[in-house]
Amino acid sequence: MTQADRFLKACRREPVDATPIWLMRQAGRYMAQYRALRERYSILELIKTPDLATEVTMQPINAFNLDAAIIFADILTLLESLGLHLEFIKGDGPVIHNPLRTAADVAALTLRPPEEAMDFTLEAIKQVRRELDGKVPLIGFSGATFTLASYAIEGGGSRNYIIAKSLMYGQPKVWHQLMEKLAEAIGFYLRAQAEAGAQALQLFDSWVGALSPADYREFVLPYSKRAIELARGDSDIPMIHFGTGTAGTLPLLKEAGGDIIGVDWRIDLAQAWQQLGDDVAVQGNLDPVLLFAPIPEIKKQTARILDSVKGKPGHIFNLGHGILQHTPVEHVAAVVDFVHEYSQNTE
Repeated sequence: MTQADRFLKACRREPVDATPIWLMRQAGRYMAQYRALRERYSILELIKTPDLATEVTMQPINAFNLDAAIIFADILTLLESLGLHLEFIKGDGPVIHNPLRTAADVAALTLRPPEEAMDFTLEAIKQVRRELDGKVPLIGFSGATFTLASYAIEGGGSRNYIIAKSLMYGQPKVWHQLMEKLAEAIGFYLRAQAEAGAQALQLFDSWVGALSPADYREFVLPYSKRAIELARGDSDIPMIHFGTGTAGTLPLLKEAGGDIIGVDWRIDLAQAWQQLGDDVAVQGNLDPVLLFAPIPEIKKQTARILDSVKGKPGHIFNLGHGILQHTPVEHVAAVVDFVHEYSQNTE
C-alpha cells in the first residue's frame, strides 16, 4: 500500500498499513512560510489567487508526512458569493457588513453557479492536484448550513448566537427559506469541488454544538442532509461531516449524512464510535491545545486515542478542531510521525 492510498482506504473503512492523519487548518498561521506570505497579501488575496492558494495548500504537505491535503480556502467566501459583503479585519476576524435580518434580506440572496462565483477555489483545486501528482489525496470543503447561517445573521463570530437563534425561533419561515438557499449553494459548491479534482469532501458545522438535539433535528438536519445529497450526486466521493460540541447529537449528524463523522475532543472517541455504529468511519479527536504540551505528553494522549479504537478499520486521526496559532511546528511534526509509527507497530 502506498501513502496515497491510506486516507481514502480509511474513508471506506478498509484495512490500512498505518492510521492516516491530516489536521484541520494544517495550512495557516502557525507556519512561518504562511506568515511570510501574509505580510505581503491579505487573506482574501491568498484565497482568491489560485497560485497563492496552491502554495499555501502545499506548505504543510512539503513540511510534514501528512496523508491528505486540504485546499486552502475559507468557508465565508461562499456567503460573499451570495451577495454578502465580507471583510477580514485585523484583530476582529471576519465581518459581514450587511448581515441578514429580514425576509427581504434572505430573498435578495442570489445563487450563482459555483463555476462562476467560486472559480478561484476551483482553479486552485485543479492546480493543487497537478502539484500533488498523486502523492496524497486532496480534500475539498465547505461550511455547513447552521454555521454559515449564523455568520450571515450575526455578522461575524458569536458566543451565544442570540441574533441567529432569535430569527430561528421568532421567524421560522424566514429561517427555513435561508437554510434552503444555503443547502443548495453548499451542495453545488461541494459538487463543483469534486468535479475540479477534490477526492474527498468535508462539511464543517463548527458552531452546531450551540443547538439542542431537538433544534438540530428541526432547524438544521434536513438542510445538511440536502447539501450532502447535492454534493454527492451520483458519485461515491467520501463525505466527512464534522461539528464541534456534538457529543449529544452525533447520531443526528450521522442521520444528516456522511461516510466519516468528525468528532471533537469532548467525548471519548471509542464512545463516539459506539454511538455512531460500525457503518461509518470516524475522524478525530486530539484537543488542539494539547499540541502546546511537551512532546512526551502529546505522544501519551495520542496513543490513548489510537489504543481506544485499535483494530477497527476506518479511523482517521485528526484534531478535534483546527490547529491554533502559535502551535509549535516541531510538535505538529511529532504528532504526525508518532501516529504512523505507533499505529504501524501496534496493529
